[in-house]
Amino acid sequence: MLIPHDTRIALETVVDLVNTAQTTDQQEAGRSDRLADIEALYEFTRRHRISGVGDLGEKDLRAVQDVRTRFAEIFATHDAEIAAGLVNGLVAAAGTTPQLSNHDGYDWHVHYFAPDASVADHLAADCGMALAFIVVAGEQERLRRCEAPDCRDAFVDLSRNRSRRYCSSRTCGNRLHVAAYRARRREAAG
Repeated sequence: MLIPHDTRIALETVVDLVNTAQTTDQQEAGRSDRLADIEALYEFTRRHRISGVGDLGEKDLRAVQDVRTRFAEIFATHDAEIAAGLVNGLVAAAGTTPQLSNHDGYDWHVHYFAPDASVADHLAADCGMALAFIVVAGEQERLRRCEAPDCRDAFVDLSRNRSRRYCSSRTCGNRLHVAAYRARRREAAG
């Protein structure tokens, strides 16, 4: 699946945004919300090089948390009709204004948010359009949750055969494979 660079960056951003929230399993495991305060929001915007971020307040934090919840709903559904409705709602509420841009050393790419958009609208528009690209391509099954029972982080499966099961093969996948191997060894020894 060929995904333009700016769409790939937006997909990485939406995955990271969704993963700042805690799932029920993660809450039980003691993982806290990683977007719980304004400083965490500033760090998120720095990490993802979100342009045009001015002063952020509680209103911005609540708005981004709301956008995050709606993105999580898109990852939770396998119904393209529902996903399309959710994406359409996010993008429409953000007041999209598509425009070409080539800032900060990036080649030409499309921004879908208005130049003076809030961080929440910026995320809703750009990340919403990236998710729209996935739905339009008929590739919604690529929007997944990690199958590790103690993780459940979101990820986009960009493997050729859509076979990725874990958010990270190095951590979750390896940990579960080692546990299965040890269980087989114990069973064989016992």
